[in-house]
Amino acid sequence: MKLAILSRNSKLYSTRRLVEAARTRGHSVRVLDPLRCYMRISSAGFDMRYKGKPVAGYDAVVPRIGASITRYGCAVLRQFELMGSYSPNSASAIARARDKLRCHQVLAARGIGLPVTVFGDNPDDTGDLLALLGPPPHVIKLNEGTQGAGVMLTEKPSASRATIETLRGLYANFLVQEFIAEAKGADLRCFVVGDQVVAAMRRVAPPGDFRSNLHRGGTAKPVRATKAEVATAVHAAKILGLGVAGVDLIRSTRGPLVLEVNSSPGLEGIEDATGIDVAGVVIEHIAHRAQAQQACNIELTDS
Repeated sequence: MKLAILSRNSKLYSTRRLVEAARTRGHSVRVLDPLRCYMRISSAGFDMRYKGKPVAGYDAVVPRIGASITRYGCAVLRQFELMGSYSPNSASAIARARDKLRCHQVLAARGIGLPVTVFGDNPDDTGDLLALLGPPPHVIKLNEGTQGAGVMLTEKPSASRATIETLRGLYANFLVQEFIAEAKGADLRCFVVGDQVVAAMRRVAPPGDFRSNLHRGGTAKPVRATKAEVATAVHAAKILGLGVAGVDLIRSTRGPLVLEVNSSPGLEGIEDATGIDVAGVVIEHIAHRAQAQQACNIELTDS
């Protein structure tokens, strides 16, 4: 298999592990900075160039697209798709998952458990908006934040109103959620590949914080997800169209609730915590699906 990994930095742990796993399994792999890819689009076909040279013939593409370059990164990935490359996460699926509000709307419409969430634009409606949510604590999240950045906890109605007013003054997009106290600052990261949770870890927030992200000082240990948690994680990824995803859940009195679905989940934390070769599982899944896509294309051509 000829494989491309879209990543801005080939030295990042996740990128290095994917390259290592692909080469160990005999695949040809190249890391491409998506911002150095540029495209020609016409009714006659689609072309891609990278640093002055043609890019073509890739059986599969692994998108490791950071939140700051979502728009351009998705355009590059879409071009690869139009040129016949397989990707476990399509450009449209990544865009859908990156928008927290859209993601919550889509998942809620399909019956996935979520913390109660409210969203509004006009300052005159803030009081009623918070009344719809219920009493604090409230969790306020920037719509496109990552790794725990832009997530705030407010414990009084006045603090919630002040934070919302500040964010509106900055023209930031955000949503407000109920705080699940029984989670006690812990969540589960379920790493979904295809229709399976291949690894799971429980992350615990550091003292004095409620965010369990490892980038925020949280700690992790391996955990066996329950049947309900596995079903929820796999279903959430499938609804969004993601073949590879990190689904963050919290355990509540009403069952597992989805906090976020990450379309470019990091490998370092989950591999360190569980000892599982997650990168290898990802590459094997992609190789299998790319071969299936090629076989399907051949059948369509022959027919």
